[in-house]
Amino acid sequence: MITGEIKNQIDSIWNYTERRVYVSTYPTMMSLIDETADGQRRFGPGHFDLVIIDEAHRSVFQKYRVIFDYFDSLLVGLTATPKDEVDRNTYSLFDLENGVPTDAYSLEEAVRDGYLVPPQAVSVPVRIQREGMRYNDLSDEEKEQWEELDWDDEGNIPDQVDPEAVNKWFFNEDTVDKVLKHLMTRGITVAGGDRLGKTIIFAKNQNHADFIAERFNANYAKYNGEFARVITFKTEYAQNLIDSFSIKEKAPHIAISVDMLDTGIDVPEVVNLVFFKIVRSKTKFWQMIGRGTRLCSDLFAPGEHKEFFYIFDYCGNLEFFSQDIPGTDGSVAESLGKRLFKARLELIDSLDCHKSEGRIGEIRDPSVIYGDPKTDAEVRRTIAELLQREVAAMNVDNFVVRPHRRLIEKYAKPEAWIALAKDAILELSLEVAGLPAELDSENEEAKRFDLIALNLQLALLHAEPRFSRLCNRVKEIAGLLEEKESIPMVREQMPLIQEIQSDEWWQDVTVPMLERMRRRLRLLIQFIDKRQRKPIYTDFEDLIGEGTDITLPGFVVGTNQAKFLAKVRSFLNLHLDHTAITKLRKNEPLTTSDLVELERLFGESGTCDPEEIHHAADESRGLGLFVRSLVGLDREAAKKALDMFIRGKTYNSNQLEFINLIVNHLSEHGFIEPARLYESPFTDITPSGPEGLFPSQDIDELIRVLEGVRATAVVA
Repeated sequence: MITGEIKNQIDSIWNYTERRVYVSTYPTMMSLIDETADGQRRFGPGHFDLVIIDEAHRSVFQKYRVIFDYFDSLLVGLTATPKDEVDRNTYSLFDLENGVPTDAYSLEEAVRDGYLVPPQAVSVPVRIQREGMRYNDLSDEEKEQWEELDWDDEGNIPDQVDPEAVNKWFFNEDTVDKVLKHLMTRGITVAGGDRLGKTIIFAKNQNHADFIAERFNANYAKYNGEFARVITFKTEYAQNLIDSFSIKEKAPHIAISVDMLDTGIDVPEVVNLVFFKIVRSKTKFWQMIGRGTRLCSDLFAPGEHKEFFYIFDYCGNLEFFSQDIPGTDGSVAESLGKRLFKARLELIDSLDCHKSEGRIGEIRDPSVIYGDPKTDAEVRRTIAELLQREVAAMNVDNFVVRPHRRLIEKYAKPEAWIALAKDAILELSLEVAGLPAELDSENEEAKRFDLIALNLQLALLHAEPRFSRLCNRVKEIAGLLEEKESIPMVREQMPLIQEIQSDEWWQDVTVPMLERMRRRLRLLIQFIDKRQRKPIYTDFEDLIGEGTDITLPGFVVGTNQAKFLAKVRSFLNLHLDHTAITKLRKNEPLTTSDLVELERLFGESGTCDPEEIHHAADESRGLGLFVRSLVGLDREAAKKALDMFIRGKTYNSNQLEFINLIVNHLSEHGFIEPARLYESPFTDITPSGPEGLFPSQDIDELIRVLEGVRATAVVA
């Protein structure tokens, strides 16, 4: 089985139970495991021999680990998350040491091996984007413009706009115009320099994306609204636009995206990435950068391939990540139901610690309906009854619930809740909270208000500073409810709604008072209008600075190095008839005079800085090895070198394939270090390296042959 965030799901899997490979999304597999026919499950724990998990990172672990615990199979996890960012719980799923995956292949290695291209990162300061705006800093003319803006319905005029508000609800034309101008004049171009190459702009939200597109069309009307297009989850026919964006010559050439193109899109022609939003997840940051790393042959002209791509950052992300600050995905939010369950457990525990009465009495029959609680003991009892009913409604036949059957059966009994020890609170919180219960669904707004009230009760019991903030939040909610007096249900509770907006009601407030408030208002929350800050559009003059190159940590193979190697390789390919280069390609020994001629060739060409050539030669342990690494070994010469090893022996197909891989490597890279034989692709044939195929005396002979090939490029 292969499971992951993939586009297509298999329909009618029940009709294909004999298939060898299944592809499914996580939610689909969750439901399929639980389905039965004639008392039989579609997939038993032993149904699959191998489960491959795509996007095996923290969010998947927290939401869907139960799938992988259910199946008794080998497990393979794939993720683009940096190995230091993978959550330790994800490593534990594979029985691995934290931070030590079975295998890892970094972006730096992929660039070095020629499978990806590196970025050139440029940080561009934009004043309003990074600093916001302050009324006192404006000119008299700008202050007048500020005062004329329709900030809100009450006519309030703020003193400043914080950076967090820019492009969230505060949109400034000149800011976007200057960013677009910078991109259009500094970005990598194609079509002989006449057209900006494929570009992704990462916008903050839908309004921001729409505003960018609007300003682009206003400034570049000649493109008739086709050059830059918004591609988000709200875009109609978004996939059609993505398909067009993926075609080299077809518009759009700029994709303005909100989350949709951050990951998962593979367009090799992308050469410009624009960070027009703040990103603080290292995982997401590197996934976004990955959109530009794909190789693309003949992008600029025949033989002129994509060698690097630009990152234009206008929001300070590069400075943030260049400090090598430990990133995080952030905690994956627990479900509202799980948070409520745990908060209620915490309140029971807190009330037990604070009770002044004796042991709280037995839980009443759940069918009994009673009035508002008047004491802490009654609050505790009603909460315990609510949680007991929730546990009792958990179906132990559900495969998610079944591993916790012992605890479900224990806490489904009312008497288990009369007194809860610390270890009981802990096991309920860790193992029972969040399990699905077959209860009627409740209004989400009501449940969110329940959580506010629970946190208020806990803050009151523990004398926490957050009590004041939560109190103000409830006052705000009450004020919004007061505007809905025309609704009978709201009007009925109007005395309480008005009372809790006063400071007097909150003086000496008690846990039972908060519980009564929660009960009476929770179903009214749904009537409150879902208010959003209306967008403000301005045109204040902004300042944009010069771009600064930023070196990202752990990425030592920069654009300059890639361009340098490409330039030298291109130069050498034009001089393959040079005596020294011919010798290197034919595996003929170099002499001192050959090296002198090579140095003279580079020096007279003016193609490369002599210091760069010397540095590269030192890194490669010799000019001859450096040159051969770029021009490779003539294939016939490589085969001839290995013929000496093969002669007089009879090898099977795997052994011959291994030898052919060596020939391929020599043809491409010019020589091979023996340690390389213990890496992929050689270990794809034999995981233990040559020892898995050849006797020790043959291996010794093979290494002598490879050392002989290397020696012809070195002058003692």
